Amino acid sequence: MMSQVTFLGELRVVDDVVQAFCDLFRSAGPRSVALSGGGTARACYEELAVRARDWSAISVFFGDERIVSVDDPDSNEGMARRVLLDHVHPAAVHSMVAAGADGYDRLVRESPPIDFIHLGLGPDAHTASLFPGSPALAERERFVVETGDDLHPHRRLTFTVPAIERGVLVVVTVAGADKREALDRVQRGEDVPATRVRAQRVIWLVDEAAAPDAPRTDT
Repeated sequence: MMSQVTFLGELRVVDDVVQAFCDLFRSAGPRSVALSGGGTARACYEELAVRARDWSAISVFFGDERIVSVDDPDSNEGMARRVLLDHVHPAAVHSMVAAGADGYDRLVRESPPIDFIHLGLGPDAHTASLFPGSPALAERERFVVETGDDLHPHRRLTFTVPAIERGVLVVVTVAGADKREALDRVQRGEDVPATRVRAQRVIWLVDEAAAPDAPRTDT
């Protein structure tokens, strides 16, 4: 029998995930943020750059990263710097790869809870770099670990479930019909990585293509 967990969070079905994300970020006014990777994240950060506000008091973390150089096309930090961070000049940008798992774990542990953690959802229902079946899912002590599997390129560094739980607001962006099955699995409470997302507050921003049967919430 498939084990079940409880879906926690507020599901918002919106016309435009990117615009809703930027509106939420502005209203939250975070002083610390953990950024994500992927196509939806890139679109969100490009729009944040257009709406540039004062980031001089915002510290930037990353929720996961491939262990590659920052100029590698697969680098989450590199993408975020090119499309957003180089334009808004935050107070600090904390590189995962530069610190390594131990250093980043210590950094997150010694920092105040992160105000705004951005996550995505993979087609296999992973989030951050917490993949189905990964031993990292069972980690309860560390905030950052090295991980990876044969299905995803590069070794990774990732926030663990306890690191995500410590966040003040976690925002999960889900866009496109290719994410529909994964989102359905999360909503049904299947024991997949993304169903483990917990925090003081969790908001799922999804579009109609990803959740065609869910009631609209942006009207």
